Amino acid sequence: MSLKDNFRKIVIKLSEKFLAVQEYSDRSLGNPINILVIRQHNQFGDMLASVSLFRAIKETYPHCRITLIASPENYYAVDKNKYIDEIFVFKNNKLLFPNYAYRLKKILRHDWDIAIVPVTVAVSLTSCILTGLAKAKVKIGPEELNGGKNNLAFVFNHRIKLDWRKCPDAHVSDFILDIVRPFGIRTKNYSTSVFFDETDIKTANQFIESLLPKDDCPLIGFHIGAGKPRNRWPLEKYVELIERIKTKINAKIYFTGSDADRDALEFIKKRCCNESGYFLNKSIPQLAALISLSNFFITNDTGVMHVAGATATPQISIFGPTNPFNWAPVGPTKYFLRKSELISDVSVDSVFDLFNYLLEKQRNEKH
Repeated sequence: MSLKDNFRKIVIKLSEKFLAVQEYSDRSLGNPINILVIRQHNQFGDMLASVSLFRAIKETYPHCRITLIASPENYYAVDKNKYIDEIFVFKNNKLLFPNYAYRLKKILRHDWDIAIVPVTVAVSLTSCILTGLAKAKVKIGPEELNGGKNNLAFVFNHRIKLDWRKCPDAHVSDFILDIVRPFGIRTKNYSTSVFFDETDIKTANQFIESLLPKDDCPLIGFHIGAGKPRNRWPLEKYVELIERIKTKINAKIYFTGSDADRDALEFIKKRCCNESGYFLNKSIPQLAALISLSNFFITNDTGVMHVAGATATPQISIFGPTNPFNWAPVGPTKYFLRKSELISDVSVDSVFDLFNYLLEKQRNEKH
């Protein structure tokens, strides 16, 4: 057994001794006002997919106040989200700083009516422990995930068995509600949401005004990066696609990304897009504002895909190993392409043909 496994085992034993609570059978929650949601799984897309959960809570309890404990890797996904009243970013490297530790303790020891740990693809040890430390009348969290036992389930008064296998093609924004459905917390709206303001719109418009050509023509955005290499459509195929689009129509073209994408963007720039714009290292609201003003957006299966999915802009998402029925954006303007578990198997022809279909559809709607 590794040192990490031994440490985890000790943490679980200590937690069981000091943080275990009584399991409740009564599923009535009354009329909760103060609700704590702890979402430490560090995937950006997972957090955006949680919007349906926050919406469901607010729709069920309109007068409640939601506080979210998030991680440094995912909190910005819900920046300015109207369903969340307060966000606290948990940073384990700051626990020895007195001021930070005091603020965390103050959050956890608030008189919460409910504390909830949502789950999608993995159970977070940190989220469970933070819930165990929280002062809450009712604590709700996973007992199992896909048949795998949660060894920290004892910190919850209500222990919910979660299983993707019951409906393997369920969308993540639907599945995430399984943690609260037993309590009558539901919504009919599973779409994600990214909120932006006039300042974000102004930033986006200033960027658009800087793009060539200056005449009025379609605005097309691309996101060619992805955190996971297997989710990156080959750059050569993007080059060919963009060249074909430029041959088809006169368009303003831009790319989104961060410093992590600079090598890929440089590759694209040298081959076909020297005059294009690059909207890099921007906030999520700014990014959503720009995409909302675009005519089309084409992206790999990655976090920015979910940001674009929160807008009404026609969108093509390119998938490889991930099940798009679980993760692709939903809505009448959202389309995905997948050939196999190899994203490179998606052909340029198939993306270009879908783009042409959307272009003609958009032109017909204007007339």
